[in-house]
Amino acid sequence: MQELKGKVALITGASKGIGLGIAEAMVKEGMKVAVTSRSQSAADEAAAELNNIAADSAIGIEADVVNYSAQEASVKKTIDAFGKIDVLIANAGVGHFAPIEEMSHQDWQQTIDINLTGVFNSVKASIPAIKNTEGYIITIASLAGTNFFAQGAAYNASKFGLVGFSQAIMLDLRKHGVKVSTIMPGSVATYFNGHTPNKEDTWKIQPEDIGQMTIDLLRMHPRTLPSKVEVRPSIPPSAR
Repeated sequence: MQELKGKVALITGASKGIGLGIAEAMVKEGMKVAVTSRSQSAADEAAAELNNIAADSAIGIEADVVNYSAQEASVKKTIDAFGKIDVLIANAGVGHFAPIEEMSHQDWQQTIDINLTGVFNSVKASIPAIKNTEGYIITIASLAGTNFFAQGAAYNASKFGLVGFSQAIMLDLRKHGVKVSTIMPGSVATYFNGHTPNKEDTWKIQPEDIGQMTIDLLRMHPRTLPSKVEVRPSIPPSAR
């Protein structure tokens, strides 16, 4: 996969933030991308932005990762549009944070459903296509998948689970020529958890940085697999 031109990626939760940053990096390398969102209009807007970078490089798909049938449909629509899938980026995620006494059942369930079961759904639906191309699966986890913190019970549980899931499927799938990596970012300048990126975010990892990291993983010599990649800001405010 060191030659990326013409490769095809399906990216979940890619209407903004990390997912869109990865999509932008891919289309600049000549790849085709299908970007999903729970909103068709948001997916179409992202696809239009990508097509302005490289014409006919992207399609938008409305799909909720919690719905397995929607993930199967996303795979079919991607293949119908571009003929195959070489890369799956399982990026869609949410965050709910509260002390355990205040954590609602609804927030707990949504966090687990999207961040963990949603990735299972995306991966499961994509496996036949990814096996066919001996492709690459990249899950977007978090440093919260190895570092626990107060008020993070739901988010920590989902991301610890996602890291374990990703490493286990890496062992399942490598015998089929499929590579699996999980990227575990620290603070990223995105719209996550209601945040709006602003000038105070310059110290944070930027979405395009994760995009470049993804390209680097795809271009890695096939004999080598960085199965788990931790990435954090070089100098956070507390260290300045």
